[in-house]
Amino acid sequence: MSNTLLLHLALEEARKCEPSPTAFCVGCVLAVAWPDDTAEPTVVATGYSRELPGNTHAEANALAKLKALTPPEIQSLFPGPNPPLIDQILPRLDVYTTLEPCSVRTSGLSPCADALIAAGVRRCFIGAGEPADFVKCEGAQKLKDVGIEVVWMAGLEEECLEVARRGHNTA
Repeated sequence: MSNTLLLHLALEEARKCEPSPTAFCVGCVLAVAWPDDTAEPTVVATGYSRELPGNTHAEANALAKLKALTPPEIQSLFPGPNPPLIDQILPRLDVYTTLEPCSVRTSGLSPCADALIAAGVRRCFIGAGEPADFVKCEGAQKLKDVGIEVVWMAGLEEECLEVARRGHNTA
């Protein structure tokens, strides 16, 4: 599965968001190539903004769903004699997000960049930078500062921003 296809899956997640005039609609896909980088990536979790209760964001929701997987669920994702444990998945995890992970939350909740850093993910593929509609975002820089590879996905910026701003007053 190509990086572009995985970002398109994240866009599908973003389209599930309930539009809000004060928040972005973001989608996220978590994928891992197991047992090594020659394997086809497996989608292990998805998420979108406001999917879970509590003013939640896409990346945090996807991480929460990944961490809640049971051993039989992991076995179904990775058939075979030695499926990985969550602690083996996290350092190999690739994050595909339609909008740059937030570095500031006006609600006071923990930013998504911090959640990705705490999880120890490997790479973050980003469809578009977060516009300064609400706050100045420095999520990509925070990720880079701790050694997480950041990949800006060219070609989908306009679509990612259009979906992100659904429900916003454009007048």
